[in-house]
Amino acid sequence: MSTVSNIVPFKSGGHIIEAACRSLAVAADGINALEARFAERDFAATFLRLVGLVMNVRGRVIVTGIGKSGLVARKMTATLTSTGTPALFLHPADAGHGDLGMVTPADLVLMLSHSGESTELGPIIQYCKRFAIPLVGMTAQSGSTVAQAADLCILMPPVREACPNSLAPTTSTTVQMAFGDALAVSLMEMRGFSADDFHKFHPKGSLGTQLVKVRELMASGNDVPKVREDATLLEAMIEMTRGRLGGTAIVDNRRRLIGAFTDGDLRRSLTTGQDLSESIGRFMTVTPLSVGPDELASEALRRMHDSSIMLFFVCDEERLIGAVHMHDLLEAGVV
Repeated sequence: MSTVSNIVPFKSGGHIIEAACRSLAVAADGINALEARFAERDFAATFLRLVGLVMNVRGRVIVTGIGKSGLVARKMTATLTSTGTPALFLHPADAGHGDLGMVTPADLVLMLSHSGESTELGPIIQYCKRFAIPLVGMTAQSGSTVAQAADLCILMPPVREACPNSLAPTTSTTVQMAFGDALAVSLMEMRGFSADDFHKFHPKGSLGTQLVKVRELMASGNDVPKVREDATLLEAMIEMTRGRLGGTAIVDNRRRLIGAFTDGDLRRSLTTGQDLSESIGRFMTVTPLSVGPDELASEALRRMHDSSIMLFFVCDEERLIGAVHMHDLLEAGVV
């Protein structure tokens, strides 16, 4: 039996859409209110102090909160950690049962509480005060326990909850999460956190795959089919067969890429009855397209599609160092 009383069904689908849009509009108002806070001198100065504290912390950022704020704290922890700021989530309910041992004087505690009066946060506040651990409070109530106990208080803007009863945390948690993202992005800017750094922390999944570089997937060394510019058509065919990449590079005596000979070039030469002892220079594609080793594999794949080719030779300052085939990129999950 349902525990919800006085259930009133919506009269129409339009009413449902109206309610959803109203919720989004209220959330947008909350985000706008947070953005406006950054135009206030005191709030901006407090935010800059927070960024400075996090940049200089010798340990980790310990993020904590209870209820819905706790869920936001978990997300904030994950975002900070994956973008170069070591962070851990501390559950207030577990803090008083031994988990406070993870917090050290080298750490910084960031405490989320919309009301600022969550009793579960009491032991963490006491611990931070006892061991002089920096405590940053993030709350919407300036006179609350969290705000008064914090060494630095981030005073969030007062917002209207999207909940029709103004009870369920909706807009307030959206604003908390947006602030966490703003903090993480600001720290990324300060650290000069690059796509290379991001890939180190995200080596798996589709996101990691899109950050893979050509050098990680290319064939190199003896696996790269190549012949000298004075090779014959027959020698080029033999090298293509050995390399199994559907083509061979033509290089000069300094191993600079000067041409390419592919399956398509081979078919065209054979259909015209060419002598296999002729120089490969007559049949190769001059100044072929190439790719750099540090180019993203996803960008190389896009260029392959745009140019309708299957094979790129990889060059570092014109010198041939590898080869990458479209099939290698697709098998690696690059899209």
